[in-house]
Amino acid sequence: MNEARRDRVRAAFDAFLGTSLDDLFKAHRAEDPVTRALDLFHETARDVPAYGAFLDEHGIDPARLRTREDFERLPLLTKDGYLRKYPLASRCRKGDIFTSDTIAVSSGSTGEPTFWPRSMADELTIARRFEQIFADSFGSPNKRTLAVVCFPLGTWVGGMFTTACVRHLASKGHPIFTVTPGNVKAEILRVVTALAPQFEQTVLLGYPPFLKDVVDTGIAAGIPWSEYAIKLVLAGEVFTEQWRTLMGERAGMKQPLLDSASLYGTADAGVLGNETPVSIAIRRFLADRPDDARAIFGEARLPTLVQFDPCVRYFEEHEGTLLFTGENGVPLVRYHISDRGGVIPFDAMMARMRALGCDPICLAQEAGAGAIRELPFVYVFGRSHFAISYFGANVFPEMVSVGLEQPEVAPHVTGKFVMQVVTASDQNLELAIAVELATGREGSAELEERVARSILTHLLELDSEFGAYVPKDRQRPRITLHAAGDPEWFPVGVKHRYSR
Repeated sequence: MNEARRDRVRAAFDAFLGTSLDDLFKAHRAEDPVTRALDLFHETARDVPAYGAFLDEHGIDPARLRTREDFERLPLLTKDGYLRKYPLASRCRKGDIFTSDTIAVSSGSTGEPTFWPRSMADELTIARRFEQIFADSFGSPNKRTLAVVCFPLGTWVGGMFTTACVRHLASKGHPIFTVTPGNVKAEILRVVTALAPQFEQTVLLGYPPFLKDVVDTGIAAGIPWSEYAIKLVLAGEVFTEQWRTLMGERAGMKQPLLDSASLYGTADAGVLGNETPVSIAIRRFLADRPDDARAIFGEARLPTLVQFDPCVRYFEEHEGTLLFTGENGVPLVRYHISDRGGVIPFDAMMARMRALGCDPICLAQEAGAGAIRELPFVYVFGRSHFAISYFGANVFPEMVSVGLEQPEVAPHVTGKFVMQVVTASDQNLELAIAVELATGREGSAELEERVARSILTHLLELDSEFGAYVPKDRQRPRITLHAAGDPEWFPVGVKHRYSR
């Protein structure tokens, strides 16, 4: 009998059930996040064998580290330098994997899957991020809510972790009913059709391109989405505000600040932050102002923008990339996740936006947000290895996505694509983009031309490098159109990759 684990879970569950979001954030505002991060550092150095060995290897005496400056000099944890170097059990507390009770497997986007143990106590910490979205945006404490988990179910973190967190909200008293069809479209549509009319709102939780496919397939099948008060919880990739608007039109969602929210999450540590009505208001304001976006984020393209609780996940910016510190089944201290992005304090962000003539707090309040949380922001462009280099210009997936979300193109495609640089005749390079057709649509030379023109227009608008580096006669992408679910380019049931 593991009594220590039992006691830890009991304490975490009692705190979760007995503490409102307002009280939690009030308590956290009175704490110093750096002190919390330092405390976790000392606990990890003491209790986690791998981290103790890691510090010894770098000649670090934990007892000598007491200040923010000391903390910021700690070596970074990386997959190669820590996770792959030390056995899994040694990265857990007391060197014992049984301090946790379940395990998730990373998607292996960089090549090799990684295993991440966690306990119910870890899930309860992350459930707060879902509670922010469901309570502050969706009004779940007072609405009978059907939550449809559309993430893949299995060893991957998305489906099982999401299901656990949403059920924890139900345990707390939110009138939420969870159903888990996973990423099986026919089953999703079957359960929505049968159950949604019995609820005041229906929340679809999944990856953006997959949920778009679900909604589009439902429209073709005659499903009246607008009657179901649809909401979306999204994760996994950057999407544009044009995409959010398009989904609102197709699913009958009329309040863009409240009807959807994206999670910034990883298998490494669950959900790190979440969109809020305030962050969405900022993003929508900047969507058509690339110069203002560049002034704030350093690039014209929009990143994912979320708020985070620094007492739970402590973020730092390091050479244009993100580090975080947080307690998990495998505690992580200054973990280099390789995501490109940065951190902006709440007051600094509000000042920048007001200088541009936008008051995000006022916009969120006018939309009906349940609460305004004065939490810092983290922005995320994604991982640089998802881009491709073409004549020295970096082409990112979200730049291509904008072109596929324009009204003249969007009805014909799912939004999924694969981009790559190929060698054509005479060894000339071409930017080749395979695009997935919407269900029931057929390709044509005219549609290929329309897609190419739309993508090129927005590449030139969003990426100054592209226009400057790529010769004009090599700028137009070569488009190929493929049926939905094409096994070579868009296999069903596999996490999609936008570049090769």
